[in-house]
Amino acid sequence: MTTSARGTARAQASDAVLVLEDGRSFRGRAYGAVGETFGEAVFSTGMTGYQETLTDPSYHRQVVVMTAPHVGNTGVNDEDPESKRIWVAGYVVRDPARTPSNWRSRRSLDEELLAQGVVGISGIDTRALTRHLRERGAMRVGIFSGEALADETALLARVQAVPGMSGADLSAEVATGRPYVVPAIGPKRFTVAALDLGIKGMTPRRMAERGIEVHVLPATATLDEVYATGPDGVFLSNGPGDPATADLTVVKGVLERGTPLFGICFGNQLLGRALGFGTYKLKYGHRGINQPVQDRTTGKVEITAHNHGFAVDAPLDRISETPYGRAEVSHVCLNDSVVEGLRLLDRPVFSVQYHPEAAAGPHDAAYLFDRFVSLMEDQRA
Repeated sequence: MTTSARGTARAQASDAVLVLEDGRSFRGRAYGAVGETFGEAVFSTGMTGYQETLTDPSYHRQVVVMTAPHVGNTGVNDEDPESKRIWVAGYVVRDPARTPSNWRSRRSLDEELLAQGVVGISGIDTRALTRHLRERGAMRVGIFSGEALADETALLARVQAVPGMSGADLSAEVATGRPYVVPAIGPKRFTVAALDLGIKGMTPRRMAERGIEVHVLPATATLDEVYATGPDGVFLSNGPGDPATADLTVVKGVLERGTPLFGICFGNQLLGRALGFGTYKLKYGHRGINQPVQDRTTGKVEITAHNHGFAVDAPLDRISETPYGRAEVSHVCLNDSVVEGLRLLDRPVFSVQYHPEAAAGPHDAAYLFDRFVSLMEDQRA
C-alpha cells in the first residue's frame, strides 16, 4: 500500500517479482518505476480504457492486474485522465506495447508510470494470476524490482505485514481539499452538491452537460456546507476503501430533508448503510467495463463499468422497510446476483453500484443522470 521507486533508468532493464500473501509468486520484468510497492491485488477485465483505470481514485491502494494481454498500445494522452494523478499502487501487465501508436498519444505508458513513480511488472502470466485471484480471492500483494530484490527471503513476510482493505478509511485521502464548481454547459437548470469520496472528472461533466452546476465538496463536508450551496439535488460519488468506516451523518441528513439524492459505487454503499443494510467484501470484486446489469424497474439489461470490492447486503426478493420509507433493489448483476442499485419508493432517492459516466466504458447507463434530472424537476414542481 506504499510505493518506493528507485532509479531513473528504463524499468525493462530490471528483473521483478510479484509476491502474493498466500506465498504464490510470479517473475517478470520491471514496468514503469523500479522499486517496491504493496496493495490489494485485483484484476480488471476491460480491454480498453487503461488510462482512465490508472487515474480512477477508487483504485487507491490497489495493485491492478490487466486481464487484456496487450496494454499501452495507444500510449498516454492529456485528455483522458480522470484525476490529476495515477492512483493505483502498482500495475501488472503481460505484454506492454513496444511503441505506442495513436494520434493523441504524447508519451508511452511506461514513461508515464516511471514519471509518477508507479512500480509495475510485465511479462508474467496474467491469465494464471487472474485465475488464482478468482479462486482464492483478492489479497495483499507486493511487487519488487531493483534493489528491493536484495533480500528475497523476507518479501513474503513484508507482504503479509501490510494492512488489508477491510477497515480501510480512504475517501479523505483521495478527495479534493477544497470545494470547486463545475459550471453548467448552456443554460443553468439545477444546482447539485457532489460529495467527493473519490470522484472521477467525467462525472460532474456528465451532469454539466444536462445544465447542472456542480459544487464538488470535500469528503469531510458537513451537512450545513452541503446545503450552503443551495442544492436542488445531492450526489454521492465513487471512492476507495471500506464503506463500514464512513460517517453517515450527511447522508442521513439529506434523507431526512427529502432532497433528491443520487449515489454511485461507494455512494451506493453509503446509502445502503444509511437505510439500515449491511455491506460486505466481495471475494474478488467487479472491475472492468463489461459487467451485465439488469435494471429491474424496466427489465432492460445494460453493459456497465464497475470498480468495487464491497457490496450492499439487501434482500432481492422483497421491499424493505427503512427509517426513510420503503426501499427496493433496483439493479442486480446478472453474473452473480450482487445488488447493483437501490431505490426508495417514498422519497426521491436512488443509487447504483457502477459508473454511469462510462469513462471508460459503454454508455448504456447514461440514462441515470437523466433520471436524476427528472427527480429534481419533480421536486421543483
